[in-house]
Amino acid sequence: MSHPALSPEATATTIRAAVRSRAVRATEVAEVTLSRIQATHEKLNAFTTVTAERALQEAAAVDAALSAGKDPGPLAGVPYSVKNLFDLAGITTLAGSKVLNTCPPASRDATAVTRLKAAGALCLGAVNMGEFAYDFVTENMFSGPTRNPRDLTRSAGGSSGGSAASVAAGLVPLSLGTDTNGSIRVPSSFCGIWGLKPTYGRLSRTGAFPFVASLDHIGPFARSVEDLALAYDILQGTDLLDPVCTLRPPDLVSPRLETLPSGLRIGILDGYFATGGDTRAHAATETLAQALGAVRRIELPDPGLARSAAFVITAAEGGQLHLDRLRKQATDFEPTIRDRLLAGALQPAAWYLQAQRFRALWREQIHAIFQDVDVLLAPATPVPATVLGQEKMLLNGTEQLVRPNLGVFTQPLSFIGLPVVAAPIQNAVGQLPIAVQLIGAPWAESTLLRVARHLEKSGVCAAPTATFA
Repeated sequence: MSHPALSPEATATTIRAAVRSRAVRATEVAEVTLSRIQATHEKLNAFTTVTAERALQEAAAVDAALSAGKDPGPLAGVPYSVKNLFDLAGITTLAGSKVLNTCPPASRDATAVTRLKAAGALCLGAVNMGEFAYDFVTENMFSGPTRNPRDLTRSAGGSSGGSAASVAAGLVPLSLGTDTNGSIRVPSSFCGIWGLKPTYGRLSRTGAFPFVASLDHIGPFARSVEDLALAYDILQGTDLLDPVCTLRPPDLVSPRLETLPSGLRIGILDGYFATGGDTRAHAATETLAQALGAVRRIELPDPGLARSAAFVITAAEGGQLHLDRLRKQATDFEPTIRDRLLAGALQPAAWYLQAQRFRALWREQIHAIFQDVDVLLAPATPVPATVLGQEKMLLNGTEQLVRPNLGVFTQPLSFIGLPVVAAPIQNAVGQLPIAVQLIGAPWAESTLLRVARHLEKSGVCAAPTATFA
């Protein structure tokens, strides 16, 4: 019988313990993972590049370190994937687009990848995403759609859909994604796994292809809170190459994960956040509220305006970033992405400036609310995973477009860089997963992850079994 560390259900914590104790070799883990990726690729379409040689070399280095009596690192032998906008040395960074196909290979790894490698983790490759991260469904025109492991007819969410699908399917226990307007939280909700969007500026974005510099975050996906916290701790650290990765010292969560903060004040977001989704989204939020004993309801001022301002900033910065490519390679873009980027590039500067002014004001208003509350609860997505190709959904009796509106609950929160954990509700067998956002004040990741661990231990939240539907 194979070791539990070699099963699709194995967590990063289980794998590293088995490798460090030499119950299994890191090379075995890499080989089994590569076989699993190959066997499932046709159905799932999560990976765009498999770095087999690299993974085997990194695994051999871990095994050699152990043989020499050296510490191989806290993630020894743990496989992971990265959204294909993270630089991997020797590989062209595609950011989900045909536009970058002819660019030279990356000369070095992204900072986040460097930190995982130093911890002994094994990079299995790059995974699918929505083009240039301007997408919520990962139905990529060039590399094809990534399918949801819970139901292969449905979307894995986006834009970090390949990251979430590779974890949910049990191909890897960890993955790196990015979140500008919801691109970690939406796939987490659709695929039923844990995702963390840290505070803006907490984790380095160096070597991650940008989308909207003033809104971009990176963060991990995992099937357990322990794994999520472990990856987050390893990814922390200042980086002077990222102008917003502050000099704030790391705040390691793992040693405190099992302790729920005392006197926790939890609120349920009402109004806008209580009416914009279907019954499953709001029922999930109420389930968490009951589990945490939360009764206080809080309305944020003008969240709809915050979302509108986020749209303006996203379009303007994204359009300007790609303006030269749009002039030279317009036909190489996916048409709907191209048109939105062009529209953003043509926006009046006054719109962008006004959106940023509102952002500063709204940030102050929301920070004031956190003087009286520690954690806020809200749905992560308005609906569970949509069907591939689905264009419209019914919300509050109104037909709405799927792609722009899956971020209705996530976009106002990343607009001001708040940390959020996407917590998957433990649904009955056969039901589609959906997640709830645990929202904190800036730099409160520790509180959120400890609440998440409490919910996981109580059985209220959990990632479903890592198998295909």
